[in-house]
Amino acid sequence: MTRRILVLPDGVANQIAAGEVVERPASVVKELVENALDARATRVEVLLEGGGKRRIRVSDNGTGMSREDALLSLDRHATSKIREAGDLAGVRTFGFRGEALPSIAAVARMSLETRDPGDEAGTSIRIEGGRIVAVDDHPRQPGTSVDVRTLFHNAPVRARFLRSAAAETRAASEVVIALALAHPGVALTLRSDDRVLLDLPPTEDLLGRVAAIWGEDAAGDLIPVSGEGNGFGLRALVQRPDRVRPGFRRAYLFNRGRPFREPALLRAADRAYRTTIPEGHRPWVFLYLQAPDGTVDVNVHPAKAEVRFRDLAGVERLVEEVVRDGLRGEGSAAALDPQLARARPRDPVRPFTEGGAAAPGTLQTSLFVAGAPGSTGVAGGLGEDAGEDPTPASLPEDGGDGDWSAGGKTDPEPAADRGVPRGTGGHAGAGVLPGSPSAGTDAAVPPGSASRIWQVLDRYILAEVRDGLLLIDQHAAHERILFERIIRAFDQGGIEAQQLLFPLTLRLSPPEYEMVTSMTGLFARVGFQVEGFGGNTVAVHAVPDPHPHFDAERALREMIEELTHGSPLLRSARNQVERLAMSFACQGAIKAGQPLAQREIQELFDSLFATELPYHDVHGRPTTVRLTRAELERTFGR
Repeated sequence: MTRRILVLPDGVANQIAAGEVVERPASVVKELVENALDARATRVEVLLEGGGKRRIRVSDNGTGMSREDALLSLDRHATSKIREAGDLAGVRTFGFRGEALPSIAAVARMSLETRDPGDEAGTSIRIEGGRIVAVDDHPRQPGTSVDVRTLFHNAPVRARFLRSAAAETRAASEVVIALALAHPGVALTLRSDDRVLLDLPPTEDLLGRVAAIWGEDAAGDLIPVSGEGNGFGLRALVQRPDRVRPGFRRAYLFNRGRPFREPALLRAADRAYRTTIPEGHRPWVFLYLQAPDGTVDVNVHPAKAEVRFRDLAGVERLVEEVVRDGLRGEGSAAALDPQLARARPRDPVRPFTEGGAAAPGTLQTSLFVAGAPGSTGVAGGLGEDAGEDPTPASLPEDGGDGDWSAGGKTDPEPAADRGVPRGTGGHAGAGVLPGSPSAGTDAAVPPGSASRIWQVLDRYILAEVRDGLLLIDQHAAHERILFERIIRAFDQGGIEAQQLLFPLTLRLSPPEYEMVTSMTGLFARVGFQVEGFGGNTVAVHAVPDPHPHFDAERALREMIEELTHGSPLLRSARNQVERLAMSFACQGAIKAGQPLAQREIQELFDSLFATELPYHDVHGRPTTVRLTRAELERTFGR
């Protein structure tokens, strides 16, 4: 009888295993650099020739190996990273499968040079097609070098699927960048033929590593955020909303320092930017998770590029909440002169390890030291003005009427009981939105004590604060105030309406009439009591009273047109409630060019900094730009 089941020869089995681990030159670079980092290297050098198709050399100054260990490392399933199956639940290293070196050796001509610090001489091993052809003594410093030549020389079909040298070089560069972000304390160099593509000195500052890769401009656009929940810790760098652009973006995810892919977490970060950036814009995000043991399966992908979370939905919530919280802080505000803002000196944002002190070559489990300037978050209170009293001081009271609370009522609760800025005009609590976050927290107040405030050009509010100036767009600011007020009011029965002595009648087009009559309940909760009057005409019996200059008929007509025919503003809304709130906030807010009394100016200022996201309007534009004292002095050459 003919046998159909055969045991594959070792060479064929190794090539099949190599197909899972070694897809292209970038895969080789990833495995070898990860091994170097696991060996506690403080310096790693990568050389590519022909995009890695001709040659890949990775050298490090790590712990190195003895001859016996070097030979064992070329056997399949040989590893120093784990001892038993239970170790997989808490693996702390990049690599652990024990397949990288034999898989690479199976499809290339490879040499390995290594020396353990305790050995007098190093070891050199040459391998061709998975077969050891020479083992010799070799003089070298402690560490390891792996030289891979003619990748896929014995697998020509695989070689034909490789892309151009330039494309393979770009892929390898992206791998090195991801690992460099995981280990800012390690010096990394990437050379391609005769060019130096990356030369990254060691740094304790993650923003410094970003600056070394993409430049100071890119680093200056990022703000640190941090938080924790359900045992997970999250540290992140996210892009300031005013710097976010459509199209390509940088996005990196790490769990205990290991890069991985998970689109759901990037979508969660994007959700956190809702109503702060225009639809279609994609922020840069760098998310570093610290997951408790047993909550993540890292052994679900041959190249360890994917992980499986026991509670992915919970991690998504954490990401969205922490990023959203970071966008409330002054660090997310637009700068009047971005070039000057980026030139400001900053304290380092240091990574640290589980043991506490930073150690070269070890996996980073967190990124920021508590109190690091420029960071915000739900844990640690990491505001830019940590240690300083952020509560604005008293401002001069002047005449004028007006209430910017969008409800026409003064909250009788004392300001001191709610953390509202004290003495900032008129009466305690003037203009503060019901249910808004405490304005006395670092995340929801202007940076420093406001001492003077003016309206300029009948469209901007200029406020002098302790560290410089804030310039506020009065229309954008009131949009943010109204939007958050309406969203909260929907859960509490809606906004109080002002009854009209004589109903207002509006003749509409058939589509507009159909839209209005289908949403009368939602319009009523915004304050517009509308009912069909026949003949495509509606009668308006009550309107909201968000401010003294409100033109109810004009606002309602513009809302009806926008809600019927659509607009770019409404594309980011999740539901009809948000669509209505966005439209009313835009059409009902005070307009540019509207003169304001001093008390109206002050109450607008107070109400803005009592909102959840005071630095961004609902279109994704900034409400506020800042100019610090240092930037002013730099401008005037002081």
